[in-house]
This record gives sequence, structure tokens and C-alpha cells, in this order.
Amino acid sequence: MSGLFSSTVTPTQRRQAFRDGLNSGKIQRLPGAFSPLVARAVQDAGFEGVYISGAVVAADLALPDIGLTTLDEVVGRSRQIARATDLPVLVDADTGFGEPMSAARTVAALEDAGIAGCHLEDQVNPKRCGHLDGKEVVPTELMLRRIGAAVKERRDDSFVICARTDAAGVEGIDSAIERAKAYADAGADLIFTEALHTPADFEKFRAAVDVPLLANMTEFGKTELLSASQLEGLGYNAVIYPVTTLRIAMGQVEDALADIAETGTQTEWVGRMQHRSRLYELLRYSEYNAFDQQIFTYQNPSERG
Repeated sequence: MSGLFSSTVTPTQRRQAFRDGLNSGKIQRLPGAFSPLVARAVQDAGFEGVYISGAVVAADLALPDIGLTTLDEVVGRSRQIARATDLPVLVDADTGFGEPMSAARTVAALEDAGIAGCHLEDQVNPKRCGHLDGKEVVPTELMLRRIGAAVKERRDDSFVICARTDAAGVEGIDSAIERAKAYADAGADLIFTEALHTPADFEKFRAAVDVPLLANMTEFGKTELLSASQLEGLGYNAVIYPVTTLRIAMGQVEDALADIAETGTQTEWVGRMQHRSRLYELLRYSEYNAFDQQIFTYQNPSERG
């Protein structure tokens, strides 16, 4: 990463890297980032990509994950995060923020934001968190129109269009498999199998569907938490940890605030904080200082003796 204000890896290069990773035989690990700084930390830790969760964008705005966020809010946060990392960024685009034409507009906006790919889901509007009860899915034909519109609007063929199916928890895993096959035939590059329960479910899905598959390892949901190596062994191509960093951060924030409210000091937490020096490393503070010094030492040739 050499550019101070934006990545020097082009969006197309990052999209192709994501595609290559999905076909590499090595599982692509994408932790969720709730801010550009977290995305920078994800890259520094050696992961293959960054994920932006719709639930996390909503939660960061103090909203529930029930389809209240707007396209502009999601695209804005996505652009900020993509700017801060060289890694491919995959974005949760919910149902496309409307019906098929809106899904097409969503893809165009995310392409313009430098994103590597997005996923569209087959829930009805407004959607619900994939691991809650009470979800509803649209007819397969409507989801095929969403995917078709997204594929048609895509200008960069390397942009990854992922189709998420929530049908396993509504209609059963066999229906979800049939939907996934249809979604792949409609042009989806990647299938997101939401809210499967056990390794056997993942194995059954992999045996039936012949396109790259993405697993969701979210905490407190319906899915047994499996390691990346376990999922790779089951033949999965990518895994997301959508809310993990936000949950860790907010857990620490709430505990610290409660302690400070009681004791009046943060002294006991200093050892658990990210040190200022480490923050400055992630922010590339020294590189900005060097850049700034070069500007201030510049002299106009006409002013030289």
C-alpha cells in the first residue's frame, strides 16, 4: 500500500484477486469491518479480504437489521472502507434496496465505490437478519430477475455477484439447493448459503452445487461455528465473520464504560487498550509526516538564488 489517501491497487485488480482466490482451493477469509481503520487492521493481520455486513452498518447507526438502511448509507461506508485497504471488499447489499431495477442500480453504485463484489438475497422486502425466525423468501422467479438485472448492469466482468439464499430456514435445505442451482444458472458467481446448521448441511450443499460457496460464521446464530480449515475441507471457497469485530469492540466498550462510571478512572483499562504507537502504525502517521515535510521544504525554482 503506497498511496496515502487511497489504495494503489485498482478495483479491477482487487476483483480479479477475489475471483482468483475463490478458485484457488484455499478458503478466502473475510472478517467484517465496521470502519476503515478496522479494514486496515484486517489487512495487516494477513486476511484475504474484507466483508461489510448490512447488519453492522445498521447497528453502527443504532438501527436494527430490518431493511432500514439506505443505498447511499451502505455505499458511503463501503467507499470509505475500500479506500483504506488493498484487499478485495465484499458488501452485503441486502435485497438490492428494492426490486430488480434497484438491484441493478446497487451494483452500479458499488462498482463506482471500488468494491470487489456484493451479495443479493432472496428475502422479501423489508428483510430480516438471516438467523432470526419469521423470515420470508420471494418466489425463485423474482430472485432470478434480481440476479439478472445485477448481471446485466455490471460493467466490469470481474465484479463478483453473489446470490444469498435464506430458503434453508424457510423451505428446507433441498429447496435452498434447488434455488442455488437456479441462481448460478442466472449468472451468480458465488452462492451464500445462509443459516445452515451442521457440517452435514454444508457438505450436502457442496455436493449438490457446482459453483463457489460462501459460509457465514456469525456468532449467536443457528450455525455451528466451524473453523476456516474445517470449511475448506468441506469444499467451501470463502467464509465471512460478519459481526465479530463489532461484537468484540462493543463488549469491551460496555465493560470499560461501566467500570469508569463506577470508579471514575480508566486506569485499569490502559493495559487492555490499543497503544497510541500501534494506532499510529495503522494510520501510517510517519508516512504522512514525511509527506508533509516534503511539501513544506519545497521551494519554487524562481525563489532560489
